[in-house]
Amino acid sequence: QVQLVESGGGLVQPGGSLRLTCAGSGLIFSSKTMAWYRQAPGKQRELVADISSGGSRHYRDFVKGRFTISRDNAKNTVYLQMNSLKPEDTAVYYCNIYGAADYWGQGTQVTVSS
Repeated sequence: QVQLVESGGGLVQPGGSLRLTCAGSGLIFSSKTMAWYRQAPGKQRELVADISSGGSRHYRDFVKGRFTISRDNAKNTVYLQMNSLKPEDTAVYYCNIYGAADYWGQGTQVTVSS
């Protein structure tokens, strides 16, 4: 059974940083392209960034230059380093296998506010 557990969210001031962690189990983690998504209040969930099994990274324009996705296959973990946070980054952040319809975890809340 695939389980994905996100952590590391919180309340941060504009311009601040957070590092999100996603721990996976029940899957051959190292073979999967993994992704971070987010869902803001009243909006649909959207892709933020993804990282292939080989380490190739892709970012949506709205986080380019501010967020960095990385992974540690030995720990079945994927990270999202978020810098220069803006109020519009406020959302619940989820990780998942890229393109998967299932396996959504509980997410972690990120609130950017002064």
